[in-house]
Amino acid sequence: MPDFVEIITTASTEDEARAIAEGLVAARLAGCVQIDGPITSVYRWQGDVEAAQEWRCAIKTRAELFAAVEQFIRENHSYSVPQVIGLPIVAASVPYLEWLVAETEHPSG
Repeated sequence: MPDFVEIITTASTEDEARAIAEGLVAARLAGCVQIDGPITSVYRWQGDVEAAQEWRCAIKTRAELFAAVEQFIRENHSYSVPQVIGLPIVAASVPYLEWLVAETEHPSG
């Protein structure tokens, strides 16, 4: 069975988070994207400490799809430097992983 990751990104609006989530699932780059928020992020940007309200996307997918997910996010995101962090899934139920594989494979195989 392939390796799996949860990729985390944030978006400036709930609509943007939903558009990214729906696009990733429709493209079969993710089996599931959970959106939560609003959250508050505090960060340094261009020399200043900033705070912003964001929505977090937790993207479940196969590790081999990380680059494609990153590219999709970068092409569909309003930020010039969006967060794209992949965390390994070290344990999960076999039925869930089988479902995740099936949902991230293109119908042609």
